[in-house]
Amino acid sequence: MCCKNEQIKTKGSGKKVSGRTKTAIKPNQVSLGKRIRKSGTLYLLLAPSFIIMLLFTYLPMYGVVIAFKDFTPAKGIMGSPWAGFKYFQQYFNSYQFWTTIKNTLIISLYSIVVTFPLPIILALMCNQMMAKRFKKFFQVSTYLPHFISTVVMCGMIILFLSPSQGIIAKLLGFIGIQMPNLMGQASAFSSIYVWTEAWQHVGWDSILYIAALSAVDPSLYEAATMDGANKWQKLVNIDIPMLLPTATVMFILRTGSVMSVGFEKVYLLQNTLNSSASEIISTYVYKMGLVSSQYSLSSAIGLFNNIINLILLISVNYISKKMSDTSLL
Repeated sequence: MCCKNEQIKTKGSGKKVSGRTKTAIKPNQVSLGKRIRKSGTLYLLLAPSFIIMLLFTYLPMYGVVIAFKDFTPAKGIMGSPWAGFKYFQQYFNSYQFWTTIKNTLIISLYSIVVTFPLPIILALMCNQMMAKRFKKFFQVSTYLPHFISTVVMCGMIILFLSPSQGIIAKLLGFIGIQMPNLMGQASAFSSIYVWTEAWQHVGWDSILYIAALSAVDPSLYEAATMDGANKWQKLVNIDIPMLLPTATVMFILRTGSVMSVGFEKVYLLQNTLNSSASEIISTYVYKMGLVSSQYSLSSAIGLFNNIINLILLISVNYISKKMSDTSLL
C-alpha cells in the first residue's frame, strides 16, 4: 500500500521523494531557556551593567511624575495631589527663566566651539610626531589634568586668579601690572570656565581620535609619498577624512547635551559678584530642589531641560544621517 511506502517514484523521472523529510531546526525555534544556558557566561557578564542601568537610570524615571504634582514627602508620590502644568508655568513666568536659559546656552555653545575641535587638533599633532619618547611624554602630560578632581581644580582656579595672592597676580606685579578680580567679573566667567575645562580635558578627549588615526592603513601614506604628497596634503586627504565619522558621532553626542552644563564646577566657581552669568539651569534646580525644598518645581525644570536635550539630539542625528550617512541609529 502507498501509505506503507516510505518512498514513491515521480512520473517521468527516476527520482525518489522521501515520505519522511527531516526539517532543520532554525535558531529562532530554539527555546529561550536553551539559548540562555548556551550563552550563560555572556549573560552573566552583562548582568551587572543591566542591573546598574535598571536601578540608577530607569527606576528613578518613576519620580518624574512629581513634576505634575504638589509633592510633599509626608504624602508621598502617589498620595500627593495632581497639579498639572502648574510648576512648568511657574518656571516659564519666573524672572530667572531667561537668565538661566541664556547663561546655559552661552557656556555650553562656547564650550563646544572651543573644546570640540581642540582634541582633534591635538590628535593630528600627536600623529605627526616622529620622536616616540617625546610623543609619549607629551600625551601623558596632556592626560594628567583629567584626573584632578573638580573640587581641587576649582580651588586651583580661585587661588591662581586671586588678585592679591594668586601666582598670576604676582607675576604681573613684577612688571607693574595690577591684575583685576576676574572671579568677580560676570563677563569673564564663561571664558574662565571654558578654557580651564579645555586645559583639563583636551588630552583625555583626544584618545578616541588618536585611536582612530592608528587604524589608518600605512599603505595609504606610502602611496601618498610615492605620489609626491607632503605632510599637509597627507593630513588633509588621509587623516582628516578618517576622523570625520568619529568626529560626527562625538558632535552629535555633544549637541545632545547642550542644555546640560556641568553643575559641580559652575557651582563651586559661583559667587555673588558673578551670579548674573553663572546661574544656569542645573544650579537653579539645585537651589530650588534641595535648598528651598521645592521638589515639584525642580523636577519640572529638570524634565523641561531633558526634553530640550532629547529634541536637539534627535534633530542633529537626523540631519547628520541625511547629509553624511553617519548617525547614532
